[in-house]
Amino acid sequence: MSALLASPWTRWGLVAVLQLVLIGLPLADRLQVHWFGREVTLALRPIDPRDLLRGDYVILNPEIGQVLPEAGVPQGLASGDEVWVVVEPDDEGISRAVAVLSAPPGDGRIALKGRVTGVPASASGALRVDYGLETFFVPEGQGIEIERMPADRVRLVVAVADDGRSAPLRLMADGEVLLKDSAF
Repeated sequence: MSALLASPWTRWGLVAVLQLVLIGLPLADRLQVHWFGREVTLALRPIDPRDLLRGDYVILNPEIGQVLPEAGVPQGLASGDEVWVVVEPDDEGISRAVAVLSAPPGDGRIALKGRVTGVPASASGALRVDYGLETFFVPEGQGIEIERMPADRVRLVVAVADDGRSAPLRLMADGEVLLKDSAF
């Protein structure tokens, strides 16, 4: 066995396999959410910046990023805490926050896993939650078109896994697909 590991080809092969595994794990995780997650549609407030290294993208501010107290926000949450925000579709098919939990729901409800980024200063304030859905890469030049659309027309369809992980699928406007996000 030690003679096999002494070969430089074997060592380089192991390094290559390790690198492929490290690259493949995040892609496999994202692909799993895309394939097996349940779809929800979220209302947005888009803004278009440009990153010279990564190209054009749209910053998406999901409305569920600010959860109002009516949704049943637990007491004692602090910035950095993990939470699961249960969503249910309204009459228009837009998923809205209906509950905030400190652990994943065990009853089959759809809940997005997020991290608290801000706690309300008063009982009437909103809890701010980050879901990792804030950027959507777009072909060069299309971000400006999306930015100019009225915010009430733009929607984000995401896949949500049973454990709360979420990934963007499509950016929609007026029921039409603007852009699709690939798992890669």
